[in-house]
Amino acid sequence: MTALADVVAALLLLTGCALTLVASVALFRLPGVSGRLQAATKGQIVGLVLVVVGASLRLRDPAESVELWLVALFQVTTAPVLAQVLGRTAHARGEEQGEELVVDELARAEASRDRGRRPR
Repeated sequence: MTALADVVAALLLLTGCALTLVASVALFRLPGVSGRLQAATKGQIVGLVLVVVGASLRLRDPAESVELWLVALFQVTTAPVLAQVLGRTAHARGEEQGEELVVDELARAEASRDRGRRPR
């Protein structure tokens, strides 16, 4: 059973590292702020969780795995918040590429807020 767990752990570790690498490359290759934020948050978090699961299988001691899961929990809770703040800041500064946005719900909500009513 330990050989199977080691193989599964190795596959999870390699997959997580590959996904994190792809997300890192996408930060440089994707156009616009929204695409880069998408790559930075989604790929990085899923890659990190796969690495944590693989490392937990490899460690086999629940006490040692708790620290890894705390790191993953911290990343899962803070990365989306950071991406949302960065996205709003980029939108407010006009750095978001307008031709990529099909529907700009944030601009509509801000315009409604500026007029003193709730957005629909």
